[in-house]
Amino acid sequence: MFFAVNPDIPAAGKVGKLRIFAIIVLTCLAYALSPALVMAKSRPNKVAPAEINPNAPDPDTLLIEVYKSLAANNLQKAQSKIDALVEAYPHFQLAHLIQGDLLLMHTRPVRNFGVGALTQPDKLKDLRDEAAARLRSYRERPDPELIPRVILQLRDDQKQAIVVDAKKSRLYVYENTGGQPRLVNDFYISQGKFGINKLKEGDQKTPIGVYYITSRLAGAKLPSFYGPGALPLNYPNEWDKFNGRNGSGIWLHGMPPESFSRPPLASDGCVVLTNPDFLKISSMVDIGKTPVIISEQLEFVSRNKWILDRHLAEKLVDDWRMDMQSQNANRILTNYSRNFKTMQGDNLNTWFPKQQQSWDNWHNPVIKLKDVTHFRYPGKDELIVSTFTQETTNGKARAAVRKRQYWLKEAARWRIIYETTV
Repeated sequence: MFFAVNPDIPAAGKVGKLRIFAIIVLTCLAYALSPALVMAKSRPNKVAPAEINPNAPDPDTLLIEVYKSLAANNLQKAQSKIDALVEAYPHFQLAHLIQGDLLLMHTRPVRNFGVGALTQPDKLKDLRDEAAARLRSYRERPDPELIPRVILQLRDDQKQAIVVDAKKSRLYVYENTGGQPRLVNDFYISQGKFGINKLKEGDQKTPIGVYYITSRLAGAKLPSFYGPGALPLNYPNEWDKFNGRNGSGIWLHGMPPESFSRPPLASDGCVVLTNPDFLKISSMVDIGKTPVIISEQLEFVSRNKWILDRHLAEKLVDDWRMDMQSQNANRILTNYSRNFKTMQGDNLNTWFPKQQQSWDNWHNPVIKLKDVTHFRYPGKDELIVSTFTQETTNGKARAAVRKRQYWLKEAARWRIIYETTV
């Protein structure tokens, strides 16, 4: 592989060597042109990995500090940072690669990345992709003042939301702070071998959509392949089933103890994290409450735009509530798409009269909505999924049901395309 080096940079002396190498490193990573594999065969497997050490340093932070030190012509600082990284994460192959190159630089110029490594081309590509994704997270970290467009409204008891940007191989954790999402952490992830948009069992793709963590599986009860544990998602959800998608077993999980990380595209469809990162996330989430939104590419908006979008979703559902409370069939019907259908095969013409039979028994009902959430559903369509508890008071009788509606924008009008109880 050819590397172009700026001829204006001095080629002699330690400073010249460092500067040339730093440019090669940063250029290679920025354009995904590098790294190769260095295996730490001399390090015994008995070394305790950082998965069990909650105080271990953040690997991405240390990796970026190494690159910065090289760019600043500080070999000793770069060496100390990479040594700390390898010590904390003995199975981090990319760290071993850089450590080997830095050690070699003490004896002779290094004009290529991973010059001492011997490995197969597919392994080289895997590490190129991982290095590019990790560097991209540093260069393109979301502005903390912006909010993911997919999160419109969280319930008060939803302490956090997880959003995944498949294109960046990155998972972001947002904290619910006074009703507004606030970025608190982000992590490198691996996804399905064939990317996103899962359609069927065995296609080795990761689904896109709005999901919830259904349980917490301890690593002691799972094969070592899953590392310290797993967080299953409710794939396929009702929208997946509505669209004919199938499959199962989509989890957030960790790594086997002998490995640190995977390439960006490497799982059978699950979202895979390093073991330290998985443990951090597992300790944060609330089973049944924490949403996990997986998107091909996240879009971020200003707080003012987010407030407007949130008000739109609130108005859609509240207008529906008032129409329901009116018991006026024509008003209620205007909220529903002509393409509405149910999982049982009913269309709007067959479903609506069945619902109307129960509404006809109401007398001056009072309808309230509680514990409301709104999300923009990832994908090509303009789609909002709203979930709420509908409390209906009819005279002395009271009833409550948890309901979920999918609002599709058809031309200039939002209408319900699918509705179900959850």
